[in-house]
Amino acid sequence: MAELTIFFDGGCPLCAAEIGHLERLDGAKKMAFEDIYAPLFSERFPHIDVKKADLVLHGQWADGSIIYGLDVTYHSCFFARYRHRISALVTGKPRCERCDVNEPSK
Repeated sequence: MAELTIFFDGGCPLCAAEIGHLERLDGAKKMAFEDIYAPLFSERFPHIDVKKADLVLHGQWADGSIIYGLDVTYHSCFFARYRHRISALVTGKPRCERCDVNEPSK
C-alpha cells in the first residue's frame, strides 16, 4: 500500500507530465497516483470532491488523512528525493549517463 496517494487531472498535459515524472522517480513505489477523471473514480474515492480536487491538488496518507496544495507537492518531492540511492540499488548507478555528464562538479 502506498504511503501517499496523489489525486490529479489526467486530462491536463502539465499534470500528467508531472505525475509521470514523479512515477519515474518513485522507485520504492511509496506513492500512488489517481486520475480524478478516471472511470469509477467517484465510486472508489467518494470522499474526494472532484471539483475541489480539480482546483487544488489533493493527497491522501495511508491512514486516510487528506493534505492539500503545496503540502502534497512537498511530500511527493520528499519521496522522490531518494531517487539516486534507489537507482543505485536497482541499477548499480545513482545517475544516468546524461545526468552524470551534466552534473555541475564534472
